[in-house]
Amino acid sequence: MSGPVSAIAARRVLVGGAFAAATVRIADGLVAGVEPYDPDAEVVLADAEVLLPGLVDSHVHLNEPGRTAWEGFATGTAAAAAGGVTTLVEMPLNSVPVTTTPAALAAKRRAAAGKLAVDVAFWGGAVPENLGALGALLDAGVVGVKCFLAPSGIDEFGHLDAAQLETALAELAARDGLLIAHAELEEHLSDAAGPVFTDFVASRPPRAEVEAIRLVIEAARRTGARVHIVHVSAAEALDLVRAARADGVRITVETCPHYLTLRAEELPDGQGRFKCCPPIRDGANQDALWAGVLDGTIAAIVSDHSPATFDLKGVADLGLAWGGIAGVQTGLSAVWTEARRRGLPLEAILPAFTTGPADLVRLGDRGRIAPGAPAHLVVFDPEAEYVLDAASLAYRNPMSPWEGARLRGIVRETYLHGELIHAHGTGLRARRGHEVLAPTTTATLTEASA
Repeated sequence: MSGPVSAIAARRVLVGGAFAAATVRIADGLVAGVEPYDPDAEVVLADAEVLLPGLVDSHVHLNEPGRTAWEGFATGTAAAAAGGVTTLVEMPLNSVPVTTTPAALAAKRRAAAGKLAVDVAFWGGAVPENLGALGALLDAGVVGVKCFLAPSGIDEFGHLDAAQLETALAELAARDGLLIAHAELEEHLSDAAGPVFTDFVASRPPRAEVEAIRLVIEAARRTGARVHIVHVSAAEALDLVRAARADGVRITVETCPHYLTLRAEELPDGQGRFKCCPPIRDGANQDALWAGVLDGTIAAIVSDHSPATFDLKGVADLGLAWGGIAGVQTGLSAVWTEARRRGLPLEAILPAFTTGPADLVRLGDRGRIAPGAPAHLVVFDPEAEYVLDAASLAYRNPMSPWEGARLRGIVRETYLHGELIHAHGTGLRARRGHEVLAPTTTATLTEASA
């Protein structure tokens, strides 16, 4: 099969948050209509399979240009396609240069040309050196800007102090721009050393997150800016978020598959593949995070795909190993495995993989199957099981914290703009990704396929 298909029918299609028998008609790369089930449609799914909107992952580090040995647009977007992610938003670090100027964004766009398997949008960065010039990044097409409130791990992306955070938010509020924050405060962190995983967790206590989120909330309250907290791991911060939202503060939060599926007390020592910042915490904390997903406090489940080379990750001393989880290809199956164990239906988790992140970055035509939306579609078999072999992953450096785990749910096919681009077992079939620039920019949507 080559080129766009005209219709896909399934006994279970996710439409408006619920499953129903339907046929999705496709024309010019868009959903032309959602009609009753047609057993004679061009593509008819097996009864075990469900048709989902393409997933949206708003937190992905592809590290190109500059640190392409860690990951890159070609490998990272191929992995996304294999995992059912059809739109991702690429982070402003750890590329070189970091995306803190329009010139750096232009360099990143040039690096991406011809390599995209899925659609890609871009975050900019807010650092001490570019405060006052964030509007230029928005005009260049980023969907928002990211800051750190503690050291980022690389010298070229400095973190903001409290006064600088307020300055950034005031500037963004004037444009209704979005600031996303890595929320930990350095004053509550301590040095980690040695192989013991629980010692590493103790070096980054929940208080570091809670107090950073409190700082963001109060600055957002004063400025009226939109704010988003990335990769929340400390569940006790969620009550702060709930109260702030009830007061009208414009705050959203996300979490990640590793926080929802892995528990600190069960992880082995001396394994850098489990290290991330903030850290994976204990089972009771995980239960509270799940409550936040189910009540809507957590709007998005995104990968924070942050790979590195084997020599940086394969270090037994957790104080020295690079922090970051590679997960853009495995997020849905990992979280669905845990959700099913908890007795939850598939549709309970899907908004956080689709409409939640899409709405966060104001790409609301994505993450849903509806007339006029891009025909980004995923065939998912929720009951199929597999044991994850990291060597099978499409990452440039294939490693995973779920290595050897029995996971449930396989992405059978991924369609982009109505065309089959990835099939389980045969791999990537086409690179048809577009770059997606924020709608406030005058730049146009351009195709970055070969």
